[in-house]
Amino acid sequence: MIGTTITEYIIEEQRRVPGATGDFTSLINDVVIACKAISSAVRYGRLSDLDVLGSAETENVQGEVQKKLDVISNDLFLRRNEYGGHVAAMASEEMDDVYHLPAQYPRGKYLLVFDPLDGSSNTEVNGALGTIFSILRRPDNAAGEAQEADFLQPGVKQVCAGYAMYGPSTLMVITSGHGVNGFTLDQRIGEFVLSHPNMRIPEDTAEFSINMAYMTRWEPPVKRYIDECLAGKAGPRGKEFNMRWVGAMIADVHRVLTRGGIFMYPIDGKMKAKGVGGKLRLMYEANPMSFVVEQAGGLSVTGTERIMTVQPQGLHQRVPVIMGSKNEVERVVVYHQAA
Repeated sequence: MIGTTITEYIIEEQRRVPGATGDFTSLINDVVIACKAISSAVRYGRLSDLDVLGSAETENVQGEVQKKLDVISNDLFLRRNEYGGHVAAMASEEMDDVYHLPAQYPRGKYLLVFDPLDGSSNTEVNGALGTIFSILRRPDNAAGEAQEADFLQPGVKQVCAGYAMYGPSTLMVITSGHGVNGFTLDQRIGEFVLSHPNMRIPEDTAEFSINMAYMTRWEPPVKRYIDECLAGKAGPRGKEFNMRWVGAMIADVHRVLTRGGIFMYPIDGKMKAKGVGGKLRLMYEANPMSFVVEQAGGLSVTGTERIMTVQPQGLHQRVPVIMGSKNEVERVVVYHQAA
């Protein structure tokens, strides 16, 4: 017997909204199909007709060298979502500017923002990676072609957010503001089926996720928190902590979502010297993952403020990210306030 499919779930979500037209359901279906296509490209790698692994020998807007799968995944996401008449425009981590739809396609009322392949550096080592997406409504007073200003909405304005993770199984986690649910792709029928209902993050944890290679550049509040964790039972926390680090935000946060923990990518001295606000992108990574984390009972902050209230200043703005189990994130906030 087949469980609840993601399409059935979205239809039920749509019925919560009086006067819903079905556009949102159709948009999510397009996102789901795009993620299935990316999952296939990831799964078959060098066995596909095209060698999808390795460098594309190009750079994205952040100056990062793109993998072939970055480019392929970005194209798959655009092509699947451009023609249905549900979006007004799209924005991607891999593209400099807003993506305007081809003239022949109708425009919709939603804006789609995405990171087509988070963790793409893991492709060469067969590591975990995935796709992150966020859906916003285009402002009602906007006219003509969608512009960058239409996208610059704080995370609290998100209609829906989620991610697909391509691991031993392909899993899609999604929220539209009524909790968080996870769906596993059943390869036998080609459908995402509910496998992780009502996901919740434990308020306490004994696990943290951070790149220790940068510890000499951390600000004092972050260093204080990690030092206390590393001190174990003999330290002020009086218990042992485990450290986990995959190197793909989507995988590290998914682990937090499933068993608790705190994920940290704080600003450091090197980032400050370069004049960037952090490592992770507000629109493509921090906001959608914050929406998921908060809907699962966790918290998500920069260290000094809630991420989803940050007013974006540009499509590719970066912010520090600290998210996960409520009590641990609150502790880090207190340390920042005391600094």
